[in-house]
Amino acid sequence: MLDDLDRRLLRRWQADASLSPAELADAVGVSVGKAARRLARMQDAGVIEGISAVVDWAALGYAVEVSLRITLDKTQARAFDEFIAAARGVAEVTEIQTFLGRVDVRLTIIARDMGHYQEIYRHRILTLPHIADIEALMQIARIKAEQALPL
Repeated sequence: MLDDLDRRLLRRWQADASLSPAELADAVGVSVGKAARRLARMQDAGVIEGISAVVDWAALGYAVEVSLRITLDKTQARAFDEFIAAARGVAEVTEIQTFLGRVDVRLTIIARDMGHYQEIYRHRILTLPHIADIEALMQIARIKAEQALPL
């Protein structure tokens, strides 16, 4: 599906998404038109889903990150759908993942400090529907958070 040129374009763009099309083409040694066509083809194929900014939450004053492992009360047929729909409405939830196994859902929560986290937890998280059990994991350090693929 991807050839060597596609991989070179993706590797370079993953390393620096701020490159202009001309800079990207120059970095991989092809014409701007060829690079643009390849990128458009990969976007059309869903390989490239979009370009986004990475925001450093700590620089904006969010010093606390908590991972909540949640087990749902699955006696209700729509427990997953209703829980996830409600969790999406909590602004401080930055990630929602679902799992097979004892834990059904993992939420990542950011907060300015522990008082702010306690407010979010008591008034926004504990009011989410169908929660049977919650385990909180306080993040101490992020060792690796790589979005780039090894191409």
